Amino acid sequence: MSGITFDYMEQYLKNLIINDSTVLDEMELFAKENCVPIVQKETAKFLQFMVSVKKPIKILELGTAIGYSAILMSMNASKDTSIVTIERDPNMIKYAEANIKKYGYTDKIAIKEGECLEVLKTLDEKFDLIFMDAGKGHYNHFLPECLRLLNKDGIIIADNVLFRGMVANDELVVRRKITIVKRMRKYLELVSKDKNLITSIIPMGDGIAVTTRRNLDE
Repeated sequence: MSGITFDYMEQYLKNLIINDSTVLDEMELFAKENCVPIVQKETAKFLQFMVSVKKPIKILELGTAIGYSAILMSMNASKDTSIVTIERDPNMIKYAEANIKKYGYTDKIAIKEGECLEVLKTLDEKFDLIFMDAGKGHYNHFLPECLRLLNKDGIIIADNVLFRGMVANDELVVRRKITIVKRMRKYLELVSKDKNLITSIIPMGDGIAVTTRRNLDE
């Protein structure tokens, strides 16, 4: 279990989620059999919901893995939506490229290889939605670049922000994860205390933070 909600509650919510796509089923099975981390079921459903409501035309994803989240978002986006996704692991890129081709999303999803921060600095286009799911100890470093690339009314969705409950409870912190926990706490402080931003932190999956700019014209 994730460590951030009661086990019985988490299991109940997971049981309510039914995939409406064999594509997702196939990718989830591959991820499980090959120990590849992908978003939890609750987070996947939340992404589907946000993409359906926000209707972004341009999406940026940090952390491609096997392409699960990118394909999921593309499945629920409009036909004009394009996704740029960043991945540093060449092996993951091979899997992602194969999946993107297999399921027919080559004209919708583009993978950029490299370290997220380095790639972010090379981008100059604006995005309606940015999904952070890479380099858990570097969200605070990604933030300035993501804000630079975010449209005025854009949304940043950051996954794993409670990191197995460790971010919210010192008693759960594993020594080797101390740096990640400290940096994730820094990220949450940055997006929560910035008067120009509005952030909601949701205890779902492994913790999700949703951030948008405050309308200062009000």
